[in-house]
Amino acid sequence: MNAERSPEVLSPRDVSVVVCTMNSIASIEACLTSLRHAEVGEIIVVDANSTDGTTAMAEEHADRVLKDPGIGLGNARDIGIAQTSKPLILNMGSDNVLPQGQLERMIHTLVSGSYQGVSARTRIEGTNYPSRGLNAWRKGRFRTGHAAIIGTPTLFRGDLLRAHPYDANRTFSDDSELCERWTREFGATFAISDAEVLEIGKTTWQEVRTRCRMYGISDEEIYRLGSPGWSNSRKIKSLLHPARSDLLTPLTHLAPKEAVGSLPFLLTFTGMRYAAWLNSAVKGTRTTKKR
Repeated sequence: MNAERSPEVLSPRDVSVVVCTMNSIASIEACLTSLRHAEVGEIIVVDANSTDGTTAMAEEHADRVLKDPGIGLGNARDIGIAQTSKPLILNMGSDNVLPQGQLERMIHTLVSGSYQGVSARTRIEGTNYPSRGLNAWRKGRFRTGHAAIIGTPTLFRGDLLRAHPYDANRTFSDDSELCERWTREFGATFAISDAEVLEIGKTTWQEVRTRCRMYGISDEEIYRLGSPGWSNSRKIKSLLHPARSDLLTPLTHLAPKEAVGSLPFLLTFTGMRYAAWLNSAVKGTRTTKKR
C-alpha cells in the first residue's frame, strides 16, 4: 500500500528576501520594516553605492548588505541570491511594501499549484491621475492565474533559483529572460497570485516615464539578443508586444467606464515605452558604429 504524500508546509520563515537598491531612501525603511513584520527568514540588501543614506538604513534593518557594482539588475540579484539559505527566495523592489498575510498567499499559490515561481499584484498608493492610470493598467494587464512571465515581487523555489539564476548580463530584461529560459529548459510554470503588494512613491509622471524607460530598454535588449534566431512572425510578435500588453489587454479586461477613463493614460504609456525602445536602439547603433 502506497503512503500518501504529505502536503508541503512552508512559512515566511522559510523565505530569504533579496532587495536591490540604489538611492532608495524614500521607501527602503518601509520596505524592510514590512518584511520584518512578515517574519521572513532573512533579508539581504544588494546596494549599488547609494549616496542618500540608503546603505545605512539597510544596515539597520537587513541581515546582510552586499555591494552591487552597478552593471545590471540581473547581476545585482544574483549577488544576493548566491548568499541566500532558505527554501524560498523572494525578490522585492525597494519601493514595495508587504502587507500582513500577503506573503502567506504567495507561498500558498506556489505550493498548491506546484509552480516554480509566483508573483503578486501590486497597487500604487495615490489618488492622482498617474496613480489611477497605473492601477488601472496593472488591474487590466496582470490578472491572477497562470502567467508565462512574472515580474517583481517574485517568489521562487530557492534551490532552483540558486542553480539557475538570472542572466548577469541583462540590464532590465532579467525577468523575461529567466522565465523563458526556465520554461524552455525544464518546463517551468509560473503564476500571478491573489496577494497584493503596495508600491510607494510612484505617483508622478516622472515615475511613469522612468518605468517606461526601463520597459523600453528591456524591449530593445530582448529584441536585439533574441531576433537573430527568430522567425519573422516571432519578430513581429515582439514588436507588437507593448501595444498588446499595455494597451489592448488592459482595455479588454477593464470595465467599460474604467477603460474609457484610462485610455489617455494607456496611450501615453504605450507611446513612451515605444519611444524608449527606439531611443535605446538608436544609442546602441551609434555605439556599435563608433567601435
